[in-house]
Amino acid sequence: MKQKLLLVAVLILSVTTSAFCQISLEKIVKNSKKRTEQKIENRIENKIDNGVDNALDDIDNSMKKGGKTDKSDKAEKSDKSDKKDKKENSGDNNDDMVGGDTNDSGHSQKEAEPEKPKSPTVVWNKFDFVPGDKIIFEDGPSVSEENGEFPSRWDLLEGQVEIANVNGENVIMFIGGGPEIVPYLENADKDYLPDVFTIEFDIFRPANGNRFWVYLYDRKNQKSNAGNVDDIEINLSRVDVGGIVSEYDSGKSNDNGNWIHVSMAYTKGKFKIYLDDTRLTNIPHLEGNPSGLSIKCYWADNADNQAWFLKNVRIAEGGVKYYDRAMQDGKIVVNGIKFDVGKATLRPESMGPINEIYNLMVKQPEINFSVEGHTDSDGDDATNLKLSEERAKTVMNKLIEMGIDKSRLKSQGFGETKPINENTSAEGKAQNRRVEFVKF
Repeated sequence: MKQKLLLVAVLILSVTTSAFCQISLEKIVKNSKKRTEQKIENRIENKIDNGVDNALDDIDNSMKKGGKTDKSDKAEKSDKSDKKDKKENSGDNNDDMVGGDTNDSGHSQKEAEPEKPKSPTVVWNKFDFVPGDKIIFEDGPSVSEENGEFPSRWDLLEGQVEIANVNGENVIMFIGGGPEIVPYLENADKDYLPDVFTIEFDIFRPANGNRFWVYLYDRKNQKSNAGNVDDIEINLSRVDVGGIVSEYDSGKSNDNGNWIHVSMAYTKGKFKIYLDDTRLTNIPHLEGNPSGLSIKCYWADNADNQAWFLKNVRIAEGGVKYYDRAMQDGKIVVNGIKFDVGKATLRPESMGPINEIYNLMVKQPEINFSVEGHTDSDGDDATNLKLSEERAKTVMNKLIEMGIDKSRLKSQGFGETKPINENTSAEGKAQNRRVEFVKF
């Protein structure tokens, strides 16, 4: 009897518990549903509130800024957000990352940038200045010049000038007192500039420096010519020839010291001036008769770091056009192709003659050239031979790089074995340091 009662009690309890659990489960589901709906409703309300707030903020900003919405701020925020997302996705905060993709292992993977096409580097490719082929005056100055002494190839009109060594090479330094120098030549009182001539030099203008003048007569020895030729005033990016002013953007800062390559070409009254690779002045009829050279640096002052430097001065008589030379002599002798001392590295001003040779070969496709290098007698024979070969090859490769077919060119060097002038003067040595283009 007891066992039956116990069994009945267990059955009743089981049924009661099952019913209770079912009721509780239904209640939990119902409550959970209500909470979920409430959360969704709350979030929707928050989004709406935020949207309304942002819209009101935009209206306020628009009113403050004269009725214009500030789209740039939004764009900036969006851009920053995009960058942040990319960094977070890539797992790397490096700004140089491209893309921000990840591979299967989760490591950051940089997108390969498209390979840029390689193009030949041509310096001063529009430079058309071609120096004269007969050298009248040449001064580096020489490595034999003693520092602190007055430059031996020059004469002084006024001020203080001496030899200095800058970055391993000798230069002429203008120190103070309105320094002005003239070439030291025999019969300097006579007109030594022909009807066709060129003048070249490199000059260093100090940071925030003033200007300098070039006079096309010797102001110490040719005083009778004073006022006959207009003075030439040159600054960092400006040339003034007797009131005819030319300016350009040199890209050089006035706050820094700068080297300037100055080139002048005179042809029976027609006068051109170049600063570096840019032609600034082209005067069809220059007044007066150029007869010499004077160079003056204004307000040079070594104590205030306003010293000027001068180097690579050359005066040369002009010659026959390249095409006529090639047809008449079978070769073109060029003294205007210049290299770093003891090296086969082309200097920028060399591009004038090289551009002329290139243009000639383009216009005359039947002409082929053997590029031949020559040196002066300084140094030993073997070194000069090797140097002349390397320099000739450098010029040949430059022409090929510019577009001349390599089948039309070859190169060789002769060192010091074929001089065309004596090696006893600066002018004679400069004449022997040459590149010849021989027809074949």
